Amino acid sequence: MALPATAHEVLPTVGLMSRNGDTLRLELRLNAEALVAGIDLDGLMDTNTSDRSAEYDTLRLLEPDALAARITQDWPRISDGLAIGTDTGDIPLSIEAVEVTEVGDPELARASRVILEGALPAGADTVSFAWPEGHGTLALRVTGVENGFADYVEGGERIAAIALTGGDAQSGWQAFASYIPVGFDHILPKGLDHILFVLGLFFLSPAVRPLLWQVSAFTLAHTVTLALGALGWVNVPGSIVEPLIAASIAFIAIENIFSTNLHRWRPVVVFAFGLLHGLGFASVLQDFGLPQDQLIPALLGFNLGVEFGQLTVIALAFLAVGAWFRHKSWYRAAISIPASVLIACVGLYWAVERTFL
Repeated sequence: MALPATAHEVLPTVGLMSRNGDTLRLELRLNAEALVAGIDLDGLMDTNTSDRSAEYDTLRLLEPDALAARITQDWPRISDGLAIGTDTGDIPLSIEAVEVTEVGDPELARASRVILEGALPAGADTVSFAWPEGHGTLALRVTGVENGFADYVEGGERIAAIALTGGDAQSGWQAFASYIPVGFDHILPKGLDHILFVLGLFFLSPAVRPLLWQVSAFTLAHTVTLALGALGWVNVPGSIVEPLIAASIAFIAIENIFSTNLHRWRPVVVFAFGLLHGLGFASVLQDFGLPQDQLIPALLGFNLGVEFGQLTVIALAFLAVGAWFRHKSWYRAAISIPASVLIACVGLYWAVERTFL
């Protein structure tokens, strides 16, 4: 599983369920350190906000064999609430393998795989599934069949019936609708870097027309690379994309300080930066996974959710300061420039941190 996100960003777990004769297999690709540390991932965006973040950081430095041993040791606690059941009761699941990648870049999250297996009762073609409270979001898919189940399961949620023989796949409209909140959530509340970039566009000028030109260029650009990246046609490492996204935030904000108008080349620059941000969106979508039978509807839904998120940021900024003060003579000196300075400082800090630290 590709994990270009920063070490402390909370990512969804990916669960692949399959059937081989009378054996049920569940492969979980997860951030094991967070679960071993006992961090409550429900609604969490950054592990640094948890009171167990120090233990999490220590676990991230463990060698693969040592972390695998801790996962195995703590699995009874971690898996409390994880249940796959049939009409005759829950299926006992045992660990068949635990695989942990090397530590690598300490600034990037690493993936672990826990493979569970259990014996299916004779004739069981449908199972229920429960995901433990506190484990965050799970992207669950049934593989090896046509039109297999694919959906998101939140911590503490239970799904009553999942067909192991297939036929549970979402329709195009269902996939489209289910991915809209995924895209929105990546902007609000989780996409602080994208929020700051959009605010940088907002603070260039109090006039509406420059904002529309910039947002249009940004939207067109990130739509292109979001599609190319999510479909696997373009793949740029997060170690390259993330520092450049931070630098784009700083560039836009610094230009706001020295410019009062929309120059002809600014939409071109915003378009180029939009290509970078689209790759960032694509990495998130790849982590969640796309339903193979409904790639295009899911992609469109995610992109629409992103747009809703961006428009919400602009609307909130307009309601907070634009609607009341944008025509005041002191708006630029008292609001636009100080806000842009703050955004530029954050962008520069992130660019240095993501490049060197």
